[in-house]
Amino acid sequence: MVKRFNDLQQLNGEAAELFIQTANEAIAAGGHFTVALTGGSSPAALYQLLATVPYRDQVQWEHVYIFWGDERWVPLSDDRSNARMAFETLLTHVPIPEEHIFPMWADGVSPEEFAREYEQTLRLHLHPEGRFDLILLGMGPDGHTASWFPHTDVLHEQHKWVVGYYLDAQDMYRITLTVPLVNRAARVAVIAYGANKADALYEVLKGVRNSEQYPAQLLDIADERITWFVDEAAAARI
Repeated sequence: MVKRFNDLQQLNGEAAELFIQTANEAIAAGGHFTVALTGGSSPAALYQLLATVPYRDQVQWEHVYIFWGDERWVPLSDDRSNARMAFETLLTHVPIPEEHIFPMWADGVSPEEFAREYEQTLRLHLHPEGRFDLILLGMGPDGHTASWFPHTDVLHEQHKWVVGYYLDAQDMYRITLTVPLVNRAARVAVIAYGANKADALYEVLKGVRNSEQYPAQLLDIADERITWFVDEAAAARI
């Protein structure tokens, strides 16, 4: 499902409503809400909105469990940390228990070892089949989402839930949820805006199947559980 918006204020408002609705439904059904946050610049305004009244007061934060869809392997003090951005814009402004927040970082372990530990943490908190209630994603101008970058081995992982790997193009390690785990989520929201996303968005949603070049095609695009929140600039070609 693709939702197009004239401006970012309306886009973020609708995305916030989806977050709140999904949280309330999950808590009512099972007592808790599991969500994987996304990083980059796209979700910052959404997180700030969720931290303000009236949105903040519509979520039972004591029943929310926060994870991440992917992360750069850097300490939380690093400006590049997705978790740091989420703390600054949202998590320090809402009454969520500290023990319910699971950043993709730990000192003294390798990225690969941490990925295995993070998977075990997910197995303790997710629904038995490995299902998040909600996963938030962005999409880069190259068509990547999470840390599924073009022509990387992680695109083909079918068994692990979490992978840590070295991304040569960025000269750094990344941690990411894998394709099968993301596609099992009850709901997925992909936020993509700006003219620099227009070509990739067209290829992902309308182009010839080429997930090696446009990894966001690995999402179950036709599935109604997945909602694309896009502005008119990003949607210019679709």
